[in-house]
Amino acid sequence: MLSPESIKKIDHELTKYPTDQKQSAVMSALAIAQDEKGWLANETMDFIAHYLGMPPIAVYEVATFYNMYNLQPLGKHKLTVCTNLPCALSGANDAVTHIKQKLGIGFNQTTADGKFTLKEGECMGACGDAPVLLVNNKRMCSFMSNDSIDQLLEELNK
Repeated sequence: MLSPESIKKIDHELTKYPTDQKQSAVMSALAIAQDEKGWLANETMDFIAHYLGMPPIAVYEVATFYNMYNLQPLGKHKLTVCTNLPCALSGANDAVTHIKQKLGIGFNQTTADGKFTLKEGECMGACGDAPVLLVNNKRMCSFMSNDSIDQLLEELNK
């Protein structure tokens, strides 16, 4: 189900917890699986549940609670824009409007070429850098003006 490299990474995460609490590595295991597969199919989550010795429903609960997990195939680049109040007051709504116009998509949509998916996010803990967005849950971009959005999209489109 997962490559030997991913299993090795999950095994490394397991060393961080007592042997009788393997389920504590569920978030890391889901992230590792998603990095390999691009998204988390039920079969992948079932595999993780079995590997960690926990009920599949417990894995589903974690995967559906956090917005960093993709439960369906998305574009190559997932752009998650924080629209909470501090970001909204600092231009997030304008940034979202610009991104929507540039990409021709709305929230929870993917461009026809499969390159970009736009998501709305909750607080990312960088209110002083607003507006902020995350690229593929890994790279935070701050102070996102229209110009910086254009530069980011051009960079990612290569």
